[in-house]
Amino acid sequence: MDDNKIVDLFFERNEDAIKLTEQKYGRYCHYVANTILDSQRDSEEVVNDTLLRVWNAIPPAKPESLKGFLGKIARNLALDKYDRNHAQKREGGGVDLAYEELSQCLPDKSLSDDGVDRIALQNALNGFLGSLSEEKRIIFMQRYWYLLSVKDVAAANGISVANVKITLLRLRAKLKNHLEKEGIMI
Repeated sequence: MDDNKIVDLFFERNEDAIKLTEQKYGRYCHYVANTILDSQRDSEEVVNDTLLRVWNAIPPAKPESLKGFLGKIARNLALDKYDRNHAQKREGGGVDLAYEELSQCLPDKSLSDDGVDRIALQNALNGFLGSLSEEKRIIFMQRYWYLLSVKDVAAANGISVANVKITLLRLRAKLKNHLEKEGIMI
């Protein structure tokens, strides 16, 4: 079924919207959650929570991209669950390491009362991603949005781990430079 029709069902408060969403995007949400959590059980819980959140969010929200809307919700729920699961034991693993890598080129929220203007940062990030080749954008998103390990990014793109590491290093430097040119202080 077309995504717009599914969204219309949410607006009608028709419970078929949940079933159709799960059929069409359940595996995708599970994939997003499982790349972060690496747990089938926790990922299934995130998928269920995602469906509940979507039910509560639509209406009033009317997403242009249902898949993107679901992916964002699933990712945020998975990150919250990951934080809860790892609150006592920080291992510097996949998620923590990815955030540590990015922290070197993103603004520190503590530098101002309310952090960097989110809209300006979002626009700058979108501009940065738009300036990348498709190959580099995919590598960047796989690592920092889907939080895949460097090894998994390499395997998914048919390139060496060393190539992924150097590409990510250069992309982070390019991102930092781009943000500073946009007036966002790091």
